[in-house]
Amino acid sequence: MKLNDLIKTNNWLSLQNTFLSLYPDEEHLLDEYKNVFEKLQNLESTNMDLEIVLTKIGSEESDFYIDVSGCEINHDQNSSSNSYSLASTKWNEWIGMNISQSTLNEFNELEIISHCLYEMTFFAFDEDEIQEQLASLEKSMEEYKELSDEEKKSQTFTLDELLKKTDEDPDEN
Repeated sequence: MKLNDLIKTNNWLSLQNTFLSLYPDEEHLLDEYKNVFEKLQNLESTNMDLEIVLTKIGSEESDFYIDVSGCEINHDQNSSSNSYSLASTKWNEWIGMNISQSTLNEFNELEIISHCLYEMTFFAFDEDEIQEQLASLEKSMEEYKELSDEEKKSQTFTLDELLKKTDEDPDEN
């Protein structure tokens, strides 16, 4: 079963309550999520060689979250090297992905759609804006790679240095 199948066979009114129960802090953005959901219902899907996998991280007793990732179809279940972030994936590719059997067994349709919708809009509610942010990030990474070692050292700092800076009292300067 593909994500597209779930999206096309469900409606926003059904999804909205499940989404809010899973992501109550997102209520003020509900119209944005609805708009994306409606775009997805009308989008042509592109078949992908990845499947969507939802995994509970943590325990029910403590804080936990749902990891949404893509895995190669027919992957080695014991290998974590075939798990990919989908946050930068184009939406027509998202909806063209199969959903793993383990995900279908553990989550209901509305939960799957909700978690995928949250993940695919993590950076923005507009696909073009997401792609622009990613292009800007890639450009910054390429510019960094072109720096000399001396320039890299002068323009970056370690985590320890960052933590030290954030611990400083701003009134001391």
